[in-house]
Amino acid sequence: MDPARNLSTTQTSRTRIAIVDDHPMVAEGIKAILESYDDIEVIATLSSGQGIIDRLHELSPDVVLLDLNMPGIGGLSTTEILLERRPETRILILSMHDSPEYITSALSHGAMGYVLKDVPTDEIKHAIDTVMQGERYLCTGAQGSIDPAPGGARDQLTNREQTILLLLAQGKSNKEVSRNLDISVRTVETHRKNIKRKLGISSTAGLTRYAMEHGVLQGTGVSI
Repeated sequence: MDPARNLSTTQTSRTRIAIVDDHPMVAEGIKAILESYDDIEVIATLSSGQGIIDRLHELSPDVVLLDLNMPGIGGLSTTEILLERRPETRILILSMHDSPEYITSALSHGAMGYVLKDVPTDEIKHAIDTVMQGERYLCTGAQGSIDPAPGGARDQLTNREQTILLLLAQGKSNKEVSRNLDISVRTVETHRKNIKRKLGISSTAGLTRYAMEHGVLQGTGVSI
């Protein structure tokens, strides 16, 4: 095989990573680890949620490694905003917190994976590969802290998903929801798919019925 051709293929297939952590030593340490892999390119290290939000379209990362506890916009809100603006971005939470509340909140806000900061180096790489394949990843410590919920409890909807559910249940189309919330139709479709997945509902009629049964249509207290 032509070495030059092989190199070109490797470069074009590299996973683009942005690291967001307000501790520079942590971010640089993770960067050094990931740059040892030929199929990964660390395109930026940022110290705040606002930083990655502002540069999201400029950087176009495949995966964002995101800390939860940061000054200003926290990791959960950052996750929701990033996915709203660029739904194809994979969010991988990298945190020192292993409590179920942190993990389930991160996943319900759209993160595709959760990794503790003290995991072995190769596990971070494995987590990136897994979310790039479209699968959810929980490291051993995170997985062990979540007990299976009785009866298969559903993931909670985020505030934005509750708002979109309300609008859909009112009979609005994806385009109408898009105009109401000033987001793209594609983003609405992504939210709609996530809502159906979380609620275990496959049809729009089912969403409307769920909204009626759970009192979603009885008030507009959800913030738009």
